[in-house]
Amino acid sequence: MSTDATDQPQPMDIVLISTADWDNPFWTNKQHVAVQLAKLGHRVFYIESQGLRAPTATGRDLSRIVKRLKRGMRPPRQVRDNIWVWSPIVIPFQGSAAIRRINRQLLRAGLHLWTSRLKHRRELIWTYSPLTTRFYDLDAPKGVVYHAVDAIDAQPGMPAATIREAEAELAGRADLVFTTAHEIQSRLSRLNPNTHYFSNVADWDHFSQARVPGLALPDDLAAIPAPRIIFVGAISAYKLDTTLVARLAELEPGWSFVLIGDVGEGDPRTSVPELYERPNIHLIGPRAYDRLPQYLAGAAAAIIPAVHNKYTVSMFPMKFFEYLAAGVPVVATKLPALRDYAHVAAFSDEAEGFRDRLAEAIAGNAPPLEQRLAAAKEQTYETRTRKMMALVKKLRR
Repeated sequence: MSTDATDQPQPMDIVLISTADWDNPFWTNKQHVAVQLAKLGHRVFYIESQGLRAPTATGRDLSRIVKRLKRGMRPPRQVRDNIWVWSPIVIPFQGSAAIRRINRQLLRAGLHLWTSRLKHRRELIWTYSPLTTRFYDLDAPKGVVYHAVDAIDAQPGMPAATIREAEAELAGRADLVFTTAHEIQSRLSRLNPNTHYFSNVADWDHFSQARVPGLALPDDLAAIPAPRIIFVGAISAYKLDTTLVARLAELEPGWSFVLIGDVGEGDPRTSVPELYERPNIHLIGPRAYDRLPQYLAGAAAAIIPAVHNKYTVSMFPMKFFEYLAAGVPVVATKLPALRDYAHVAAFSDEAEGFRDRLAEAIAGNAPPLEQRLAAAKEQTYETRTRKMMALVKKLRR
C-alpha cells in the first residue's frame, strides 16, 4: 500500500481516547500514535485514562487519584505542537451502571466544554477504551476508529463482563478497527469486516541510540556485573513469568538479571517474592523513557519472559521491536503474536531451553545483527500511522 502524502487525509481535529496517562514513564501505542498524528498536521485532543480498573488502597493508586484530582480541576495542557492533554475527573468504579451514568455526564460535558474553548472540531474519534460507547457520543463527522491493543477484560481488577459487552458494541459501531495481535484480529473481525491487523511497532530513532559508539552507561547499571540480561516493562505476575525468571537466575548465578519497571503495575494485589530471593536479580524500578536506550546499551541480551494466559495470548509486546532497534539479542517465551519472528529472535517456554538460548546470545550466536535491525526498521510508528491514516481517508459517512 502506498503511503505517500497523497494517501493522507487533510489535517483534521482528532479526539484520542486513551487508557494511559500521558506522562506514564513507559509509553504505549496511545502516546506514540498521538505524536505521529500531530506530526502529520492533525490537532489531537488526548484524553487520559478514565479509570477502567477499580483503585486499591495502595500508595501508588492513592497518589495517582490525588494527582488526577489536581489536574482535573485545570484546563487541558498543551504538551507538544498539536497535542492537548485532558485529565478528566471520573469515579473509578466502572462495574456499576449508576457510576457509569455519572461518568458519562462528566465526560460528555467536559469534552464539549474544553474542545469548544480550543475550537477543536472533534472530526475523528480514535479510541483505545472499550467503554467508549458507555461514555461518549460517537458523532464524529469523519468517523470512529477503535484501536484494540490488549485484552483489557483479562487484566486484574477490571469489570470483565461489562468490558466485553461494551467492546462488542464499539467494534460493531466503529468505522474502522485496528488490532495489534492475531487473536484480537480474529475475534473483532467477526464483528466488523473493516478490521485491519497492524502489529505493535517501535520508535526506531529513539531506541537505535543504544547503538551509538561510546554511549555512557547509567551509573546504576554500570555497577551491576556483566553479562546483564535486561527486561523493561511492568513487573506483574499476570504478564511476567516470575517463576521462570527466578529459575534462570538460579541456573546462572554469574549472570545479572536487571528488571526495569514498577513492581505490581496494573496488578497491585500480586507480590513477586521469588524475584527478591536471588542476589543476581536486580529490581531497579522504572526509568525515564528518554534514558532507556542507555540501559539497553549495557545489555548482553533482552528478555520477554511472558506467562501464558488469556491476557498474553492477545498481547504483542511493544518491547520486542524496541529491543531489536537497540541491537540487543532477544529471547522470549512462545507468544502467539511473535510466531512470525523466529528469524530474528529465540524462543523457549522451559527454563533450561530459555537459558540455552540466552547463552547462545551472550556468546554471539544470535540471529545476525543486520537481520534484526532490518526487521525493526520495517516496523515504525511513522510508517504504521501513515498506513492507518490512508485507510481513514477512505471512510465515507
